[in-house]
Amino acid sequence: MSRKFQVKSVPSTWLENNGRRLDCGPYLSGAIEARELLRKLPAEKTRLANLTVGIFHAGRESRQWVEAEEFGVRFMGSTDVLAADLSGLPLISKKQVRANPNFTIRAGWTLITRSGTIGRMAYARSDMNGVACSEHVMRVAPDEQKIKPGYLYAYLNSRFGVPLVVSGTYGAIIQHIEPHHISDLPVPRLGELEEHVHSLIEYAAEKRVAANNLIDTAIANMATAAGLPELPASDGVPFGFNAVSSARLVHRMDGAFHSHHHDEAVSLLKEAKAPPTSISKMCRSVVEPNRFKRILIDDPTFGVPLFGTSALMWADPKPSYLIPKNMTGIDGLLVGRSTVLVPRSGQIAGIIGTPVLPYGELIGGAVSEDAIRINCPDENVAGYVFVALKSEYGRRQLKARAYGSSIPHLDVNQIKSVQVPNLGTQLIEEIGSLGVQSAKLRHEAITCENQARELVENAIEAGRH
Repeated sequence: MSRKFQVKSVPSTWLENNGRRLDCGPYLSGAIEARELLRKLPAEKTRLANLTVGIFHAGRESRQWVEAEEFGVRFMGSTDVLAADLSGLPLISKKQVRANPNFTIRAGWTLITRSGTIGRMAYARSDMNGVACSEHVMRVAPDEQKIKPGYLYAYLNSRFGVPLVVSGTYGAIIQHIEPHHISDLPVPRLGELEEHVHSLIEYAAEKRVAANNLIDTAIANMATAAGLPELPASDGVPFGFNAVSSARLVHRMDGAFHSHHHDEAVSLLKEAKAPPTSISKMCRSVVEPNRFKRILIDDPTFGVPLFGTSALMWADPKPSYLIPKNMTGIDGLLVGRSTVLVPRSGQIAGIIGTPVLPYGELIGGAVSEDAIRINCPDENVAGYVFVALKSEYGRRQLKARAYGSSIPHLDVNQIKSVQVPNLGTQLIEEIGSLGVQSAKLRHEAITCENQARELVENAIEAGRH
């Protein structure tokens, strides 16, 4: 629901049917319209709780973090469930997960954020199976003997399901929703269409997993071709110590830049059989757009979607709002297929320095000035730059080169100087094409999921007439 001032006339029967509730939220969110429409729908409706084996979350408890994979399980926060890529997740103790099985996610579940920004949903794909997840995410575990998981997700994530889910929100400052708030939600049964919708959602999930596997393959191929050993994954710059020459302190004195963690990656690149080159030599330009005044518009005919850097990480990036097509400097904000985006600010263990090759609505859309653009000669070079920066060798350099104590930042020069293997034109094309294909798979996944959701919405719309 938009934050702008809104006015709406509603029938008095809506007040009677909703306990004479007088706060405006439910009436403006679309929840009442959705419930009234579903009530009139001639199709059979089933209570959500009767179609599941459980609607629950993990419960609040302190987390026991570990560093070694042998002792830990990957852990998703509420924003991670929306992410396209699950690499770099922190580890929570296996012992804690065994003691509370509700932490564990299973493929085919519908995941719903239940506090803060409520009602964002994700379909648990196979690479989420067995991963632990925060109590801020509600799990809807379908009974597959009664309903297809993909159909249930598509309905709940439709323009009819979402308003009903969020209508149970409570809390003035930090809002929440609990399982019992959605247990009575009506689920229309649409016959054979449910199987088709489920297939599309499953197909989208498979494409997202395939995209991530392609990126892993591309990184492995790059390392093999360059003769680089595998480095253990990290989500930031771990605590450590190192001794360096005083001459190296002339330009920078921050510990992360001179850490063994960073030096190890750079040293191995220099010793590799394929000599390294810099990002600046592989691309046409590295650009940091200027800050600009946000002018919000409503009509997509005259607007371009604007994305923040958090949305760049999502499996289905959604814009914050529209900005005018004729705005001064708009060309410098638009994103194409030959551009790699790198968030320039944030916490070291967060999204700063995480490269993104555009897909979905990002292509042709505008991205805020908080993402630095690496403009490449063509798609395959962009794909290779993305793969190289996505690797542990690229990640360590980008994270360690950020500066600033409270909110670390990257700038154009820090990114230009990042070293990547120079494998020659043919190998760069081959490895880069894998990166490009991963972005295309993510794009296709979004198309499949949108198609599934539209089928559900159109069937419900058609059924009410």
